[in-house]
Amino acid sequence: MQETIPQRELNDGLKVPAIGLGTYSLRGAEGAKAIAGAIDIGYRLLDSAFNYENEGALGQAVRLSSVPREELRLCSKLPGRRHAYKEALLTVEESLYRSGLDYYDLYLIHWPNPKRDRYVEAWQALIEAKKRGHVRSIGVCNFLPEHLDRLVAETGDAPSLNQVELHPLFQQPEQRAKDAELGIVTESWSPLGRDHDLAGLEPIRSIAEQVGKTPTQVVLRWHVQLGALPIPKAGSAEHQRENLAIFDFELSAQQMEAIGTLHRPDGWLWGQGPAEYEEF
Repeated sequence: MQETIPQRELNDGLKVPAIGLGTYSLRGAEGAKAIAGAIDIGYRLLDSAFNYENEGALGQAVRLSSVPREELRLCSKLPGRRHAYKEALLTVEESLYRSGLDYYDLYLIHWPNPKRDRYVEAWQALIEAKKRGHVRSIGVCNFLPEHLDRLVAETGDAPSLNQVELHPLFQQPEQRAKDAELGIVTESWSPLGRDHDLAGLEPIRSIAEQVGKTPTQVVLRWHVQLGALPIPKAGSAEHQRENLAIFDFELSAQQMEAIGTLHRPDGWLWGQGPAEYEEF
């Protein structure tokens, strides 16, 4: 199945698959087994974080798998409490030690934490970590347009990727436009809406019947055609396979527009935007 997954090229030249696996809550031996199983099924982009406390499970999954390390794209994230320059660099090193990896393909700032106002300092640390060979590509999560503009203005370097909440009930048109303007790939966390019952919503349910796919597959295909890169979390092999099987059909313009009508300005899962939320 892996050979059917298209590749996206980031602004620094790194190529990543058009869909990845979210690993939030996949920890310990069972988590490592689930992640290794996903690799064997065909996943190559695997998203973790320092705060998920599963970088060790990610590294173990790589060792359990028969897929060569260089074929994988492994990601982790810098927590909000570690934005100070020296702390950020040490945290990247600790992420490597936890996982037993020599490098990460992607490393992201998890939240901007604008009230603390040290995200530019954290970004400068990631630029240095990339120069040292600890990471191949650097990006951010939950950064609003003004945060991105400031990074570029003060450092000259745009992130390769911005991971944001994105699903049919919260479609982030302004954010996606800013990302595109700066050459940044928009990556979707909680692409299936987590606590929202997207599968039961019209028009998603009727579109699934029309194209002969599950509602989950319709939503993930919508992300891909929107130009976003979804990273759905799935622990079971059944759901992992279902989520990958989205590259053998297309949604029509009318079907995309129908899903577009589901957008709500207050569709945040958290009930607040990244400007207010502080992550530790």
